[in-house]
Amino acid sequence: MTILSPLAVAMGDPAGIGPEIVAKAWARRVEERLAPFFAVGDGSAIERVWDGPIERIAAPDEAASVFGSALPVLTVACAGDINPGHPDLAGARCALHALELATGLTSAGAAAALVTGPVSKAQMYQVGFTHPGQTEFVAERVGVAASATVMMLAGPTLRVVPATTHVPLRKVPGLLSPELLIAKARVTARALIRDFGIANPRLAFAGLNPHAGEQGAIGREEIDIILPAVQALRAEGIDATGPLAADTMFHGRARALYDVAICCYHDQALVPLKTLHFDEGVNITLGLPIVRTSPDHGTAFGIAGQDRAEPGAMIAAIRLAADAARRRIDALATA
Repeated sequence: MTILSPLAVAMGDPAGIGPEIVAKAWARRVEERLAPFFAVGDGSAIERVWDGPIERIAAPDEAASVFGSALPVLTVACAGDINPGHPDLAGARCALHALELATGLTSAGAAAALVTGPVSKAQMYQVGFTHPGQTEFVAERVGVAASATVMMLAGPTLRVVPATTHVPLRKVPGLLSPELLIAKARVTARALIRDFGIANPRLAFAGLNPHAGEQGAIGREEIDIILPAVQALRAEGIDATGPLAADTMFHGRARALYDVAICCYHDQALVPLKTLHFDEGVNITLGLPIVRTSPDHGTAFGIAGQDRAEPGAMIAAIRLAADAARRRIDALATA
């Protein structure tokens, strides 16, 4: 098996569940067969919610040697008096510094991949964060335009890509275009080959309207926007199908027919993903020169510090990041 450098895991907001799920992921490292990783953030945030062993390290290359006996933590000591469940600006600054450090280390090759814990954007906006989210921040730091990236949500039996993300539903039809769908699909197809090891990826496009518009009777977006994109992708040799009725494309037999569903808007993609894989969903950013994943949930301030956080999505994010990083290394070795 390819030997990786340890992964960098930015803990996110220290008052959220990030420190707890990172610690719990380390505690299950053996049974889950996780690659070595190190946490980036304030080590005291972990100590407030977990009594397991941690080892403060000075550099990423120290992580592998201590990973078997303690959770390695590259400390960003700026969170102040941490109170789980009660975010503040000091914690937001710590989360931002941890994100920047972890991204820089991964971009420089000191870490094999980047995993980002959940943050409170509302808090981070108050300390100078100017990006719509962590995805856009990471893209800028590694020199990629945010518009050239794709957000994929992945679970054990379903992968989805929302063509539009955090926008009002009423604006979605005006934002969709054949060019947008083609661009998203190209990035997605390349990533399924490179990061997921799928030689001939199958892309299924969901319709925007009920019953995929019923041949124009209840909407023409399928005819004017989605179908032309599918036809263009087929002409390029990409296995694309659709537009399909969204209400019949997420049951088990339908999911077996494609490798990713390209959806028109946020909830069309995330509702089925979270229904099927709420505790295992991973957000992976496609189109970056580095591997970046994140658990597909938020800070959960309401349960922070209560030992109630489920680490499944963080474990899945670490595993997916390691798998993708190995595939990239193997591809370079055989090129």
